[in-house]
Amino acid sequence: MINDPSLSDLRLFCVVARRASFAGGAREAGVSQALASKRVAQLERALGVTLLRRTTRKVSLTDEGQRVLDWAQRILEDVDDMRDELSRAAREPQGPIRVSSSARLGREVVAPALSSLKRRYPGIDIWLELLDRRVDLVGESFHLDVRAGEVAEPHLIGHLIARNAHIVCAAPSYLARRGVPQTLSDLAAHDCVLLREREEPFGLWRLSGPDGLEQVKVKGPLASNDIDVVLRWARDGFGLVKASQWLLAPSLAQGALVRVLPQYEHSAHIYAVSTVRSAQSAKVRLCVQALRQQMDPTMAYTDDNRQSR
Repeated sequence: MINDPSLSDLRLFCVVARRASFAGGAREAGVSQALASKRVAQLERALGVTLLRRTTRKVSLTDEGQRVLDWAQRILEDVDDMRDELSRAAREPQGPIRVSSSARLGREVVAPALSSLKRRYPGIDIWLELLDRRVDLVGESFHLDVRAGEVAEPHLIGHLIARNAHIVCAAPSYLARRGVPQTLSDLAAHDCVLLREREEPFGLWRLSGPDGLEQVKVKGPLASNDIDVVLRWARDGFGLVKASQWLLAPSLAQGALVRVLPQYEHSAHIYAVSTVRSAQSAKVRLCVQALRQQMDPTMAYTDDNRQSR
């Protein structure tokens, strides 16, 4: 008698494969490591193949495991789509939604938006992962990646969340000591507090001004991959900083930072990025709506504000 694989075991296998770890997969799935191992072994018996190579530190996919993973992801997407369609009819969306973002954007915008979404639609199960890199939406099974900057991938859709730009600022104490830069080239002679972020080149500032897009190589005594640290150092007067307007707004309002070179900025609109298929999901559409309301409830959006490439 053939034992058909269960959907729950397929879903757990996908999590373990993505994490390359039974311990990590079990934590994400909310089960014990022993149960995760037992259920994947049960799936292997049902399919009659070995899915994972096990070592003391991690697991890796066998050739058969990769084929099963590809099939399992398609099967689970179809099941989620079916649930979406039925829940639309019942007007109560259900099922999982996986979202990724950078740390600060995730904490400040995405997390509270997802709280609002969960309160309104308790049947939606939410996973938010904060990463310092761009994710593979398909390979890592994310529905949305919330990011600042244009959507360069031709196979993805960018749903506009809010208009935003990178601008240059400094503390009044720094400007009193070192002077105010008048041109973009002046930045090369100034101290700059540098942020190492997701996919941006380190120490190269790109800004658009009267002559179009320009870039300047900058340097400084302080650098970090954490935006809160960088903003703290800038407020303390250690140098110029380039960052998103939405992050700088409180410091500008308090006078802790002052904008310089106001004729220069670099577009960094905030998008929730999805695959074409995920864009059809009711859960994804509701999540995008919640993100827009969280970021700026006064802004009116339509589907025409999507960036598709």
